[in-house]
Amino acid sequence: MNRDFSSPDSRASGYRARAHAKVNLHLGVGDARADGYHELATVFQSLELHDDVRLSLTGEEIDLAVDGWEERLIESLAVTGPYAAGVPTDSGNLVWRATVNIAKRLRAERGLDAVPQVAFELRKGIPAAGGMAGGSADAAAALLLADAAFGPTSLGQPVLYEEANWLGSDIAFTLRGGTALGTGRGEQLTPMLARGTFHWAIITSNEGLSTPAVFQKVDELRAAGKGQPPHLDTAAVSQALTSGDAEHLAAVLHNDMQPAALTLRPDLRKTLAAGKAAGALAGIVSGSGPTCALLCADAAEAAEVAAQVSTELPGTRGIPTSGPARGAHLVDEAN
Repeated sequence: MNRDFSSPDSRASGYRARAHAKVNLHLGVGDARADGYHELATVFQSLELHDDVRLSLTGEEIDLAVDGWEERLIESLAVTGPYAAGVPTDSGNLVWRATVNIAKRLRAERGLDAVPQVAFELRKGIPAAGGMAGGSADAAAALLLADAAFGPTSLGQPVLYEEANWLGSDIAFTLRGGTALGTGRGEQLTPMLARGTFHWAIITSNEGLSTPAVFQKVDELRAAGKGQPPHLDTAAVSQALTSGDAEHLAAVLHNDMQPAALTLRPDLRKTLAAGKAAGALAGIVSGSGPTCALLCADAAEAAEVAAQVSTELPGTRGIPTSGPARGAHLVDEAN
């Protein structure tokens, strides 16, 4: 089945999606599995902090039967915004893989023979390599965008979640958003009740931290008898979220990866301490780090803590935000 991508309207068409960051309110890390992944019990919450991802049609048609179409499908991938540095602009970006996978799925399931060539622009508001799933969120947005731009009708949510799970552990959550318990490697999601809004001061670092390196350090610390046993029980954070009380949640924030992240980046201890001194209720390393998430009583306090910590600690940047927020979603181009 072919589509006509040569009309002036098609060439001018564009699609935009918003991709939201996440914070792990609880991150319990089990032992490494046979497949190399660790068994997780984590509570995700999406944040208003986001990237904007735009897909434009170039007017060219890509024949899916011609060898090498995957390399030609995306004409360009531009990255802008305050956290653009270091983000891949080639097939190493999950956006590229997500787009190719949707085209493959449409060919296999809908008999589509051709799709339009596209160009992407990512405006990064989520810190890169910061433990906030910025790359995963962009991939979730790309799944939505490619589905909207390529298919005569949508593949549907179940298929998009399948593709998200194939691509990476956090992508299904960033597609869903809200608050959820993630098990397995984080891709098995169960929605959780969260009352009210929680306010955060997000403190980013100029220097990234490798997720595989942090997992490796978790294993090394445990093997040496210096690590914490896995905290896989999420009942306490579930109760705090149901209460909607920030002080209750502050008392139960937990991250099994935090000792490993602090071993690799001791300077993050200063970030957490500075946040508490500035008035935050509690602080936690976000995921594998190095971003730190400081839970605050309200929006004004989050803004004050973000400003004070970033002023006190050179090489950091403070961002006030809140959650829960939506998952990745399409946005009207007029907005």
